[in-house]
Amino acid sequence: MSSKTKIVVLHMKEVIYTGIFVVLAIVLAVLMFIMFGSKKNDEAANVSNPRFHAGVYNTSVTLNDNTFDVEVTVDADHINAISLVNLSETTTAMYPLMEPTLEDLASQIYTTQSTEGITYSEDNKYTSMLLLDAINSALDKAEIK
Repeated sequence: MSSKTKIVVLHMKEVIYTGIFVVLAIVLAVLMFIMFGSKKNDEAANVSNPRFHAGVYNTSVTLNDNTFDVEVTVDADHINAISLVNLSETTTAMYPLMEPTLEDLASQIYTTQSTEGITYSEDNKYTSMLLLDAINSALDKAEIK
């Protein structure tokens, strides 16, 4: 019976470091799976159920015999651009809050991708309401029903 006993010496510091690296590798693998795995499913769901017909949609607005258009550009799932077109210098001079109000509303709409819950100040309440109605009208034309 000649068996040689082998003694293995492990330093506690190395065991702890190895354990920490193994745990971090597992956490990283789980996070990557969650991030990249669920994104593909979300994109597939969005492609199969688009919200809008892609295109450019206009709504005319008339203020004291001055007519201009609110133009909304959408793709299948996003509101991409909102702008005023055919806005004359007379209308700009008579209603100076029109363009800054639209820029404020558009930035909120781009962020939320909806016209629900949009906030505006009391100073330009009626201008905001007029523009939101025009934007909603253009989005109604774009919606898939």
